[in-house]
Amino acid sequence: MLSEELLELVKRIQSQKCEGQTIEVKAAQGGCPKLYETLSSFSNQNMGGVIVFGLDEKQSFASVGVYDAQDLQHRASEQCKQMSPIVRPVFSVCEMDGKQFVGMEIPAVEAAERPVYYKGAGKWQGSYVRVGDADERMTDYEIYSFDAYRKQIREDIRETSADFDSLDKNLVSSYLQSVRMNRVNTANLSDEELLALMGLTKNGRPTLAAVLCFSKYPQAQFPQLCLTAVLVPGMQMGDVSEDGQRFLDNKRIEGTIPQMMEGAVNFVAMNMRAGVRVQNGKRTDVTEYPLTAVREAVLNALVHRDYSPYTEGMPVRLELYQDRLEIVNAGGLYGAIDIDELGRIHADTRNKTLISVLENMKIVENRYSGIPTIRKQLAESGLPAPLFEDKRGLFRVVFYNAQAAKETGKPGSLEEFCKIPRTRKEIAAFLDMTQAYALRRYVEPLIERGVLAYTVPEKPHARNQKIVTVPKE
Repeated sequence: MLSEELLELVKRIQSQKCEGQTIEVKAAQGGCPKLYETLSSFSNQNMGGVIVFGLDEKQSFASVGVYDAQDLQHRASEQCKQMSPIVRPVFSVCEMDGKQFVGMEIPAVEAAERPVYYKGAGKWQGSYVRVGDADERMTDYEIYSFDAYRKQIREDIRETSADFDSLDKNLVSSYLQSVRMNRVNTANLSDEELLALMGLTKNGRPTLAAVLCFSKYPQAQFPQLCLTAVLVPGMQMGDVSEDGQRFLDNKRIEGTIPQMMEGAVNFVAMNMRAGVRVQNGKRTDVTEYPLTAVREAVLNALVHRDYSPYTEGMPVRLELYQDRLEIVNAGGLYGAIDIDELGRIHADTRNKTLISVLENMKIVENRYSGIPTIRKQLAESGLPAPLFEDKRGLFRVVFYNAQAAKETGKPGSLEEFCKIPRTRKEIAAFLDMTQAYALRRYVEPLIERGVLAYTVPEKPHARNQKIVTVPKE
């Protein structure tokens, strides 16, 4: 960061009077503060972050300057050496009104090296994640998720207590026949050798992938590895119908992954509304959501979810509201991919064996076409683009229906939504999250990039403040 860029950042922070997902402010007027938690949280997120020294948050981000720019850099660097792995910051210095300010850029660490933690506290107490403008200690599961990626822990091929009598012999036989036909080097292997080679047995017992794909009843071994589906009578969980019902339909969908997928699609088909579209004098029946997109979203949730012991008690959830469909699964994004890169790059795969088995069963294509298909299907149906959210170990996809798009003007992105000036409350409702989190996680980064802007920029916290998309040149 150049000195001029740091000066602009200082001015912007003072104008907005807030920190953010990638910005932390430290006064440093009387010495170098402790930085371990922020060093950890910034290093552990893909966008990294910047610590700005010389502003005092307690004094409404007033300029106080730093005590000694050179000594501050030295002492901050010493703290970086106490991290594991060591953090390598980049410093910059600027002056304003006779006061010095120091910027400390914290680069993101490769996903395979995370979590970055303070060695003095140890991994389980010294690892942090950034949530809005706060550094929060990682949960045991979040730390495990990084370890699982770094060590390539394969939960889908872990040994189970199931036996072969619990597997459907016809399904297994059909699968082995398909493998032998498509992979010539396996033609002369015995069934036992082939099952072990394909990751379906370990130490002579079925693996988790085998149970999920071929068991007569997988939930006998793993009761909560199922899918729950509900039809909510309102817009939020907890809304009730006129006769006091919380759910108009409520199903626990069990079976193998293909069976759960079909059960979920059937649930949506039975409960979603149908309509008629008239175009060029022709009437066409239309569904509330394209079932091809629903199928892909459900399948993604079932095959890409986390199957570790930490999440065995968490079913995939399908929730059908009046204005939207939500599908939620345990396990956030795997590896180093960002939410904006979904469907646009080839991502790391969490459950490699499970997906390979389902590919042979013609259930998945394994060509990274699922999310592009979802986007295409929704667009062709005249619906907003899907919303994807990765939030501390949970992944959520949301489809908005035509009624929601018409009544609220819900587009497929925040940039489109704010082409009409929006209040903070409207944006929070659009993103379906708290106002504070919506502003810190989504709005402020876009304002920093010049995509969005305040309608009253000189007073960011004005009561009549709105946020609008900046016109493109």
